[in-house]
Amino acid sequence: MPSASGQVAAEAPIAAPAQPATTTEGGAVEAPSGEAISSPMVGTFYRKPSPDDPDFVNVGDTISEGQTLCIIEAMKVMNEIKAERSGTITQICVDDGTPVQFGDDLFRVQ
Repeated sequence: MPSASGQVAAEAPIAAPAQPATTTEGGAVEAPSGEAISSPMVGTFYRKPSPDDPDFVNVGDTISEGQTLCIIEAMKVMNEIKAERSGTITQICVDDGTPVQFGDDLFRVQ
C-alpha cells in the first residue's frame, strides 16, 4: 500500500524455522543424532499438559512406545502425540508454545 510519500512498503519475508545444530570444538557442525519424531499435524506444540504440570519428557529420558510425548493444539482440540518407538530422547527440537507444521521435527530419539 502506498504511503503518504507515494512509496510502496515491502513485506518482510517469512523465515523457515531453523534447526538447532551442534558445533564441535574444531568448529565443524554435527548433524542432530537419533531418529526424528515429526509432527503429524499443524498446531501449537506444548511440552506439558497444563502450565503447572511438569514436562511430559526431557532430554535424556527413556521413553516407551505409546508414551505421551507432547500435546499439539489444533482448532482448540488438544491432541496427545505418542511415541512411535522406544528409546532415549536426545533432542527436543521445538520450544514450548511454538507453532508447528506437518512434518516438523519435534523430538530426536536414539
